Amino acid sequence: MAAKAKTNPIPSVWARQQREPAQPALSQAAIVGEAVAMLDAEGIEALSMRKLGARLNAGATSLYRHVATKDELMELAVDAVAAEIVVPPADSPDWRAAVTEAAGSFRATALRHPWLSSVLGQAGLAYLGPNLMSFSERLAALFTAAGFPEPSGAIDTVLSYVIGMSTTEAAWLTTVARSGETEAGFIARLMPAAQQAAAGHEHLADAYAAGAEDIDPVRIRDDKFAYGLDVVLDGLSLRLPR
Repeated sequence: MAAKAKTNPIPSVWARQQREPAQPALSQAAIVGEAVAMLDAEGIEALSMRKLGARLNAGATSLYRHVATKDELMELAVDAVAAEIVVPPADSPDWRAAVTEAAGSFRATALRHPWLSSVLGQAGLAYLGPNLMSFSERLAALFTAAGFPEPSGAIDTVLSYVIGMSTTEAAWLTTVARSGETEAGFIARLMPAAQQAAAGHEHLADAYAAGAEDIDPVRIRDDKFAYGLDVVLDGLSLRLPR
């Protein structure tokens, strides 16, 4: 009689049967909270189970009793910060305003946690956590109520734009933070080199003509995000049944 084939488990913390905590003083919530703080302060590269254990005054072995792998820890961290994203109710009178609010909340969350967008783009992680599932469900309800025949396509389109813009913006802000300068000060130091590089390129030279003192970097970033989101929503509105 042939041996019964083993079924490989889904590689996700949400698909694995949870064990009883072996060390009540060190909870999964405490581990994830400290991991999020470490990710926010130092980035993905700095996170390790050994360093995290040291911050919690516990050995890496103790952490593995609550979180099996670093990948699982990242899943849990992503889901923890996803709870911060606000999505208006499905019966909102203006679907565009509601989606704009949800997209803006996602962007704000991604900028508070600069590692989030890049992690969401990684393959191999199953994002099945309760907060992310709730976020997806609320977006689906919003687009369904708006009348989209294929709400999943609309959701993917909006999230692709928001994650892409947030990844770039978070990387820029991380570079500024590492310089030890304010964003305005960093731009002021960079501007002369940018203007020199743009010399001889008619359209680019016009874009860099303004002096750094005339630039409000926060407003520029906000305006760029709003402009692109409006273009995306203009395109999606064409998919609504007439």
